[in-house]
Formats: sequence, C-alpha cells, structure tokens
Amino acid sequence: MNESGLAQQLLNLIRGKQNINQVWHCATRLRFTLKDRAKVPKDKIEALDGVITVVEASGQFQVVIGNNVGNVYHEVVKLEPSLSEGETSGETAAQGKMTFKSAFNSLLTFISGVFTPFLGAMAGAGILKGLLSLAVVMGWLTAKSGAYQIWWAAADGIFYFLPIALAFTAAKQLKVNQFVSMAIAAAMVSPGIVALGAKATTIDFFGIPVVPANYTATVLPILLVVVVQKFLEPVFNKLWHESVRNILAPVCLLVVIVPLTLIVVGPISATVSSWLATAIVSLNKSVPILAGLVLGGFWQVIVIFGVHWALVPVMMNNIAQNGTDLMMPILLPAVLSQAGAELAVFLRTRDAKMKSLAGSSTITALFGITEPTIYGITLKLKKPFYLACVAGAVGGMIVAISGAGANAAALASVLSLPTFIGKGFGLSVVGDVVAFALGTVLTYFFGGINAGAKTKIAPSANSELGEALAAPVKGVLVPLTGLADEVFASETMGKGVAIVPENGMVKAPVAGVIRLLYPTGHAIGIQSDKGSEILIHIGIDTVNLKGKHFQPLVAQGQHVEIGTPLVQFDHEAIEKEGYESTVMMIVTNSDQYQIATLGQGATDDRPVMTLA
Repeated sequence: MNESGLAQQLLNLIRGKQNINQVWHCATRLRFTLKDRAKVPKDKIEALDGVITVVEASGQFQVVIGNNVGNVYHEVVKLEPSLSEGETSGETAAQGKMTFKSAFNSLLTFISGVFTPFLGAMAGAGILKGLLSLAVVMGWLTAKSGAYQIWWAAADGIFYFLPIALAFTAAKQLKVNQFVSMAIAAAMVSPGIVALGAKATTIDFFGIPVVPANYTATVLPILLVVVVQKFLEPVFNKLWHESVRNILAPVCLLVVIVPLTLIVVGPISATVSSWLATAIVSLNKSVPILAGLVLGGFWQVIVIFGVHWALVPVMMNNIAQNGTDLMMPILLPAVLSQAGAELAVFLRTRDAKMKSLAGSSTITALFGITEPTIYGITLKLKKPFYLACVAGAVGGMIVAISGAGANAAALASVLSLPTFIGKGFGLSVVGDVVAFALGTVLTYFFGGINAGAKTKIAPSANSELGEALAAPVKGVLVPLTGLADEVFASETMGKGVAIVPENGMVKAPVAGVIRLLYPTGHAIGIQSDKGSEILIHIGIDTVNLKGKHFQPLVAQGQHVEIGTPLVQFDHEAIEKEGYESTVMMIVTNSDQYQIATLGQGATDDRPVMTLA
C-alpha cells in the first residue's frame, strides 16, 4: 500500500482529527495522543499493510511504520493540515485527576515531542563530529585546515546553539510564543553572555549578582525557562490591549525572563545538571559492570515502553557538563545484539516473507533503527529478543569496564563509533563485536526460529498456479461489501467473503502455517503452502469481548491442513452481547491474484473462493 492510502486508513480508524490531540513522528513511529482511545481498533490498525505493530506506552498510541514513517506522517498532515507536527487538533481532552503515572506520561510526551523534530539533524551532526575526530586521529585532516574548520562548524553548530532549537520545539509543545522563546535562548548563548561565562566574570543586575554560566549546548536551562514562560505569558497577554499586545507582551517577557533566567533559573538548572552528571559518572566508575548490565541488557525493553526519552536529556547534559557521556557507548551493544539476532533469523528461517524482512531489518538495526527488528521479528518470536538482551548485557558490561565515552550526541549505531574515540575505545569495540556475535550465535542455535513449521513455505504466491479456499465455517454466504464494518466492506484489507455462521467452529480453509493468532481468539492469520495470506476475522468489533466466547484450538507457528479446527466460538452468545458474529475470510495479498467467489447462499465443505 502507498503512503497516502495508509495515511487515509489510519485517519479513518483513529476516527479523524476530532479524536487526535497530537500527532508527530520519530525515526520509525507515528505517535498519537488521543482523546478517546476506546474508539480506536488497535487490531485493525495492526492488520494494515505498511504497519509493523502498534505500541501503547507513555500515554501515546504509537503506530510503528519503519523507515517510511516520515512519508506517512506528511501524507497525514496533507490530508489534515491542522495536524502539523506537535500541534493539537481542536480542544484537548478533559483533564482527569493528576496521578504520578499521568504526570510521568505527560513528561515523557513533552520530552519526546521536544527532541524528535530535529533528532535526525542532531544525530547526523553527531556522526559528522565523530568522523572528523577519526580523520584527525588518522592524520587525514588537521584541526587547523580549512576543510576541518568548515565541517566542524557544520557538525558543532546545532549543539552550540542547541538551546535555540529546544526553545522552538518546547514552546510548540507548551503552546507559547515560539519566537519569544527563541529570543530568550539566543540571549543565553549571545557572545557577550558566553564571554562572561568563559572569564568567570560576575556582573550585577541592579545590585543583584549574576553568577556567570555557559549555556551553549545545554538542555535543562532552556526547558525550565519555557515552563516559566508558560505561566508568565498569559499574564502579560491579559495586561495589554489587543491593539498593542503582539508587541508589548513580548517586550515584557524579554525584560522579565532574561534577567530571571540568568539570576535564578540558569544557576539552579546548572547546579542540578552538574549533580546529575556527577552521579551518573560516579555510578559508571564505581560499579561499571552494573551500569553495563542494566543499560546493555534492558535498553531495548526501555525503548519498547517509551521511557528512553527520559534519558536523552541526561546523556546530552553529560556531554555539556563533562565533554563526554559514558551511557551512550553502553547502548550500542544493546542495538547490535538485536541486529545479530535478526541476522540469525535471516540465516535460518524457512519462511520467505520473514527472511526478506529479517534481511532488510538487520541493515537498519546496524544503523541504529531497531523498531522494525524488534516488532517485526525478535519480539514476535520472543526467544530471539530475550537472547539478544542477554548478548547486549554481556557486551554492555565490557563497554562499561572500558570507560569509553561519547563526545557528541548521535544515534547508537555503527556510525556513532567514531564519537567514542578516546579512552577505552578499543575495549568498547570488543564489547560491541561480542554483543553482535553472541546475539547471532545464541539466536541461531537456541532461538526456536522454525519451531512448529512442519513444511517449507512456498517462496512466492505464484510458485504454483491456482488455489482454492474452502469455507472456514458453515453458514450463509453474504457479500463482503454489505458489512457494517467499513474497513472490510471497502475491501481495503483485501478481497474476500463473509459468512453468517450456523455453528461455532472455524476450520482451516487451506493448508498452511498459522502466522497470526490473537490472544482474544477473534482473528487468525494463515500463510498457505502456496503463498496466499489469509485473515479470518470472527465478528465485528468482537475484540472488545477480550476473548470471551472464543477458544483458540491451534498455536501460532503450527502447520495445519485444510479442515483443521482453528477456533471454537459461541456465535449466539456473541450476538446476545450485541455484536455481529459474521465470519470474514480476507486474502490480504489479493493484489497478487485473480480472485473469483463461487456460488451464493449456504456453504459446505466445497471451495468458496479461487485464486489464480
């Protein structure tokens, strides 16, 4: 499916912009904050072509797309221009009672919304910094050469003026005047203020001493400043008449907040930043094995739950305070171990579709994008994910012992290695290699990659001509286009048939392998031995029953023959609950076939569809 079609389907299933508070994207995910989560069918979104999976974490509804997420996001915005990155659509949902969980989720949403818009540019600049460091070490360039100075300006600019970039995105998140925020940040990194900080020269503001500090490349000070602006801006907006408000309100904000920042907010945040950086450095120095074990082994788990954003400002703060960050190199084994596990799946799997996905995902994982690897392969197979975490822990401990640090912020990937050049670099590379190799070996031999697969899957849908699909349930055949569910009725998921059941036994319509089995039992996916991909969905909106009235009779990965019982369900009880019990059989890769529906009326064991 193309990006525009996927964007339209996502908006339809999420119930349009009226159900969206915010939408933005990171490297692989569309991130939504929704007004009413109950209106959104997670299973239907996960079934869309182009969607890897759906994750609900940190108060966000995250649709994992992969490398095309930027294109899908732009198509979403093109369809609904009001949903520009980080902005809200209409009125926000009513605020419930504040709890620790809701406050923490709000903080994570704020931090991720602040960093994601320019994360790519910042990561690219960080990699360029590392490459320049490598060039100097290898003697390819000197620090005084013109090429080095120009490229260093390109690499260092976004970090030097980081408060200005953060001011823009933070103000967008908090709905305050972005350009006033940028003006305040620009004052913090202006040449005069930077010079005072460099010389440790104390000045006074009407008799109040101003302690010098360097705000270039810092994170926390400007974020606190924008929070202060959030409270003061409405006060000054109310103070002035609308005829002069756009000029005099910014004047008041600059007159008040800039001195307040340099006198109070800046020194406090600088002190907190220093304490935080010292604590992390002390932990890494005193118990490096523990730091490596936790970060290397559990980093991908942290990513899954979305709380990794809480550590991004910490790592950047470490670089600003100490010149290096000891956490970032430890994360690379966690990434490379997943890439190794993915490589093992690629080498060993007999499933053509999984082999294709594993091959491409291995490459993206090496370059720091692990979501397609995790959600598409390792986490789905379970054992490869766990074994990769073990490998990441081992590699992380080695890297932690090395004492290597990153001198620039970048995505943890093979491209970030040059940013670690310095103390302990050689041993840290050993840890990275161990993590990758161990992830590959453990998964290859103990990952259970082909468990349950009794026959080899045909490599393509056209490996043999023709295939007949039997009725999955006995009943009355009805047109798919007449269903109340617009996703099935529109045939956007694929062509198929619908059957009003006479009994509660769903049987395999074809011989193949169970590739998808929802824990609720309401939907099951089969890849036939000839390559067709079939989704059997029992009822409409029956996911809301959470497994009630359904009993799966097979397991994911199991090979079945035509007529094998798959799911037993109570169609009468389902209808009494207020749901339709119609069974849909959809060929999700129907674009590869000429499809014919056979007959009308009551079904039996004879074919109801043919694929050619």
